[in-house]
Amino acid sequence: MLGALLLGAYFVMHAVQGDYGLFNRIQIEAEERKLIKDLDALEAELAALQNKTRRMSDSYLDLDLLDQQARDILGYARSDEILIQ
Repeated sequence: MLGALLLGAYFVMHAVQGDYGLFNRIQIEAEERKLIKDLDALEAELAALQNKTRRMSDSYLDLDLLDQQARDILGYARSDEILIQ
């Protein structure tokens, strides 16, 4: 009787705290949700970069984006503009 009780307690302990136990499963599911959230953010960033790349390609040139990039990267400004820093 005592052996069966100890064996049952052993299996219950491993079912809760073992490598594939309940606590580990909860932790893995939380990490999965975080990784999915990170993946969604990276996919959105990739889509924005692909959009910018398409807008600056040889077949399609967005002049507004080109002007914005020249201002941001090269520090260009028109002669009739007032810059406030």
